[in-house]
Amino acid sequence: MTETAELIDNDFLRQFELKVENDMAVIEYSLQERKIFLTKMVIPDPMKSDTFEKEFLAMVFDNIKERNISVVPTSPEIAKFVRSNRKYKRMLPVGIRI
Repeated sequence: MTETAELIDNDFLRQFELKVENDMAVIEYSLQERKIFLTKMVIPDPMKSDTFEKEFLAMVFDNIKERNISVVPTSPEIAKFVRSNRKYKRMLPVGIRI
């Protein structure tokens, strides 16, 4: 589902957007110093699936990794994703444990 979709960092609205057909999934964030706080994830019902959610989050984390900034997941579903993916735990700031 996400293969042809392009991840957009809408810095005006402070959110990552992934549009698939007529629906758009969003992860809201707050950027402070060298940290990005992922605060809320909104996935429309037609797009909801574990596979889509994991692919969307992986796209967002890979985008953030390229910028070389730390991630602070404040949303429970995003924190759960980090717990289950060891490679993204390295992106947490020093002293933050999930």
